[in-house]
Amino acid sequence: MSEYLFTSESVSEGHPDKVADRISDEIVDLYLAADPEARVAAETMVTTNRIIVAGEVRGPASVTADDIEAAARNAVKDIGYEQEGFHWEKSDFQNYLHAQSADIAMGVDAGDNKEEGAGDQGIMFGYASDETESLMPAPIAYSHEILRKLADVRHADANSILEPDSKSQVTMQYRAGRPVGVTSVVVSTQHAAQASQAELRELVRGVVTEVLPEDWVCPEEEFYVNPTGQFIIGGPDGDAGLTGRKIIVDTYGGAAPHGGGAFSGKDPTKVDRSAAYASRYLAKNVVAAGISSNCTIQLAYAIGVAKPLSVYVDLWGNVEVDPERVSKLLQELMDLSPRGIRNHLGLNKPIYARTAAYGHFGRAPESDGGFSWEKLDLVDALKRELA
Repeated sequence: MSEYLFTSESVSEGHPDKVADRISDEIVDLYLAADPEARVAAETMVTTNRIIVAGEVRGPASVTADDIEAAARNAVKDIGYEQEGFHWEKSDFQNYLHAQSADIAMGVDAGDNKEEGAGDQGIMFGYASDETESLMPAPIAYSHEILRKLADVRHADANSILEPDSKSQVTMQYRAGRPVGVTSVVVSTQHAAQASQAELRELVRGVVTEVLPEDWVCPEEEFYVNPTGQFIIGGPDGDAGLTGRKIIVDTYGGAAPHGGGAFSGKDPTKVDRSAAYASRYLAKNVVAAGISSNCTIQLAYAIGVAKPLSVYVDLWGNVEVDPERVSKLLQELMDLSPRGIRNHLGLNKPIYARTAAYGHFGRAPESDGGFSWEKLDLVDALKRELA
């Protein structure tokens, strides 16, 4: 279609599923800080005053059950939950983590005549678009930023009328494949009982106006704040949360395919996570190099096998560059085995709790190695080889 509307949503750090993601990633960081080669597959469920973790780990005995519980409670406290129905200190905590399956370890571990294999079979997609500075699709980028700024407002004011749980949705008008404006914005935010609808609307309007370009603000009749009229009961007290249920929020807001695997709670030997990061890294560098305005990359793996089964590149109709040539070049520039990805991007570090909310992509690389998959250090080589 030459003209269309496209919508993406985001959820805040206080959304029940994101609380679960954060706790699972805190457990990953806890183990990687103790041993960079630790293995973690942690799942979390949160509901009314209850936190349950389960899964499998292989790591040092120095990481104790008390450490895991403290990490979970501190994460909930940092998010801001001190409510009657979900409280960082008062919630019941249950830990069902156990040792990693020997069968999985056998297939993944490197041996005398065997490279380290992928932790599971699967397909992973990476995507980039030049429609924003972060090379992310505009609807998901703005949806994330609205909620991130609302969280900043809440954390900065101990008496804020905002509570942790919130959702946003941005609908954008596209013409000839490019975003030209916002047609509607939806924000639902948990709030204090004494807050009026008018107060909330004014607060949210200020944030949305700050985030969106001046001439892109939607009409007042298409600006929706708490459409149900009230959102007092929220978070895990209002709805159970589980790790890995917001995979489209975590990636590209539906603007690109998703292989199906979640990220949070998984150490970087799991290609669900590391190969999704690698494919984003490659796609972003392709777009930043000016090879195409959009790029989709798919990687495929088999459990226990080191090399990817396929490296598919889609340049979105750019007929001036051969995508097969780009695929071969990317494989020359980066070792796409599980260990190669981890070494290239420096993933064996405790850098994952910060990824649990507001998207795994479109963030700035950090000095300690966080969001290393957002670096643009392949651009010069791509330009040189594909000139």
